[in-house]
Amino acid sequence: MNIKPLGDRVVIKNCEAEETTKGGIILTNAAKEKPQMAEVLAVGPGGNVDGKEIVMQLKVGQKVIYSKYSGTEVKLDGEEYIIVRQSDVLAIVE
Repeated sequence: MNIKPLGDRVVIKNCEAEETTKGGIILTNAAKEKPQMAEVLAVGPGGNVDGKEIVMQLKVGQKVIYSKYSGTEVKLDGEEYIIVRQSDVLAIVE
């Protein structure tokens, strides 16, 4: 199944959270911080959204940092995805 975002939305998938600290301590699932880095899987067309012309600056395959509690989490075919607005993406990691 494929997810095709609409408007200025972007489908991202979280990168794996750190399993250990820099000091070598193994973290449990409860102690892991929610990752803010993700990979872009699909990008909407942009266009006229809420009366503003939106040009999409993100591309599929880019690594991005997004707002911590933004977006809508979706589970599809056993995989977890997040759909966010382009404005919720804070930076591109190069």
